[in-house]
Amino acid sequence: MTALEHPARAGGPPGPPGRIPFPVVDEVARHCLQEEEPETVHIEVHLPGSLDRDRLRTAFAEALRRHPRILMREAPGSWYRRRYEWELTAEPEVEVVTFTPVGRCALRDARTRALTEAPPLSASPPIRLEVVEGAGDVEGSEATDAVGVPAPHDGAEPRRSDGTVLFLTINHTALDGPACLRVLATAAELYGGRDNSPAAPPVRRAEAPHAPEDTPSNWARPARVAPGTPEPSPGNGLLVTELPLPHRPKGSPYTVNDQLMVTTALTLTHWNREHGARPRPLRITMPVDDRPRDAGMPIGNGTRLVEVPFSPEELAAHEPAEMPALLHRTATRTRALKSLPRPQLGHGAALLTAPVTPVAWRAALTRGLRRAAAPWTSTTLLSNIGRVPYPLDFGEEAGRAYAVWFSAPARMPRGLTVTTASTAGRLHLALRWSRTLLSHGDGAHLRDLFEHYLHTTEVSGP
Repeated sequence: MTALEHPARAGGPPGPPGRIPFPVVDEVARHCLQEEEPETVHIEVHLPGSLDRDRLRTAFAEALRRHPRILMREAPGSWYRRRYEWELTAEPEVEVVTFTPVGRCALRDARTRALTEAPPLSASPPIRLEVVEGAGDVEGSEATDAVGVPAPHDGAEPRRSDGTVLFLTINHTALDGPACLRVLATAAELYGGRDNSPAAPPVRRAEAPHAPEDTPSNWARPARVAPGTPEPSPGNGLLVTELPLPHRPKGSPYTVNDQLMVTTALTLTHWNREHGARPRPLRITMPVDDRPRDAGMPIGNGTRLVEVPFSPEELAAHEPAEMPALLHRTATRTRALKSLPRPQLGHGAALLTAPVTPVAWRAALTRGLRRAAAPWTSTTLLSNIGRVPYPLDFGEEAGRAYAVWFSAPARMPRGLTVTTASTAGRLHLALRWSRTLLSHGDGAHLRDLFEHYLHTTEVSGP
């Protein structure tokens, strides 16, 4: 939707704000909201320099106006209404950008707020940008507390002591990470005056996808992530870390995404084996995003979800010589799943959200079905953003982003999500978990396992 198409900006006499019915993804998320584990998406952008407060506020406000679909709030309505609706507004109703002075725990506290405090749906827009000033290396490499950031790697852009960290917190009922990153790229261009157009996507070898053979049935109950040491407080925990991008031989039929998929599967198989869980097929949910990354990118929840299965046999005690075959099978599965036309949450969700009964009745039914289907929910979610397509260059003083982390909600029954992105030739990994399933120590161990198995995918030939 362009600014000219925005109902709140149509010409003529002023009238009631424009309204848009909730899409399927938004409605299902709205039905299943929980205060204990808010459905937030966290984006964390590290810049080497400092930002001017007034210029950033002005640039971000203008970026919102240039992507007016983000300027929305949930419209009030009666219990017997057939749909939830978004009400579009001409301007932001709240101050989106806030500034936090540097302090010993400033980064940790900002991450905690991103997990525990969802921007309300009742005020436009349902996002928040928190700027931690002078962050630099104040918290250094405190990777042991599960929210640490590693020290700069050799060859990286120097991290100045007056660096800045941007925390973008999104209410996932309304928006997803790639859409809000598009808005942030627009703000960077307006702030710094430099081109922040997306880089061209990598060229892939054209192959006709075909149905993979010997794929585990999706009707089998998948493995759950084995409980570690649960914590008494509800909510999500988070670990972010920086790793080298895995080597991939030139001309390989698999992608880095396939390496990350295999790494996640082997990591969870190892974890479950350590905790005495019975071997079961793994199913890993993978978001697929086909939207363009330019200024016309549709804003909202635009990904569709597919599930990549793995049998216990192909993951048990995997030998290095067998890794190429596992990577090739995984690539075949992911290509086939990406090529299949499918509603965002499947045909069942589309039927469940049909506006034939009051939305309150559908909400109760959706929550009941969610509880009943919990044993068949996928094992985990791997969201690989890939190479961040925008420079996120804020100009001479602030500089260009050298690290970008994302994290997706990790509510039970999955209880664990893995989110990856690459910037400046490095892989930025975020592990997010439900505290009713895992602790900070468990997260650190899963990180170590992930790093180990990522290295094992670096085979020497195709």
